[in-house]
Amino acid sequence: MDDNTMQGKVWRFDHDISTDVLSPGQYAVDPVEVRKLHVLESVNPEFAGSVKPGDMIVAGRNFGCGSSRETAPENLKALGVACVVAESLARIFMRNAVAVGLPVLVCPGVHEAFADGDDIEVDLASGRVVKTADGTALQGDSLPEEMRRILAAGGILAVLREQSGR
Repeated sequence: MDDNTMQGKVWRFDHDISTDVLSPGQYAVDPVEVRKLHVLESVNPEFAGSVKPGDMIVAGRNFGCGSSRETAPENLKALGVACVVAESLARIFMRNAVAVGLPVLVCPGVHEAFADGDDIEVDLASGRVVKTADGTALQGDSLPEEMRRILAAGGILAVLREQSGR
């Protein structure tokens, strides 16, 4: 498996998951170690305590809608979420996710194709998403090379440090 391909278990969420549930406002100024404990608690109270590094989120339309909280993708990354695959992503969430080094992918049909606990394989370069149990394959939007380079570096700050020689 190359750097663009990842495998994991699915945590499935519905449509319109906002940054308010990804990063609740009452914890906005807390350290990430506290913030991450409250990710998605209003829609799945078990998520933050049970998600494992390498697990992936599959969601419906408009994932990451709402305010432009950079802490939303930061919290997911701190929990070890490997990738978010959704029917559609709010534009600012997608930008913030790539900036902090959290892979995201838009894939029509993914919400209906997967259930909690399914095994999933995602190829960021091709946009291919596979349910490994039965081989069901979906075609999502591939990520441009520049975005994959930022993700591979760990986010935009890592890229800037690398470019400045620090």
